[in-house]
Amino acid sequence: MQGVVKSFDPSSGDGVIMRDTDFAEIEIAPSALMGSMFRFLRQGQRIVFDLDEEGFATSLRLGSETDMGTPSHLR
Repeated sequence: MQGVVKSFDPSSGDGVIMRDTDFAEIEIAPSALMGSMFRFLRQGQRIVFDLDEEGFATSLRLGSETDMGTPSHLR
């Protein structure tokens, strides 16, 4: 899945991603940044992510418009 960071608090690790396909707001898993290339996230940053069993965003990684498959009506 792909989306943009809507909010992120580096002190608590709490954050929300807005998914590109339906604009759903998805909370970032508490451990999502552990072992990833990210130390923090910034508002508006485009990322690719997976959902865990509880519906939280995890496995955060970078992407671009081309490799993220963003629907053309949203570009």
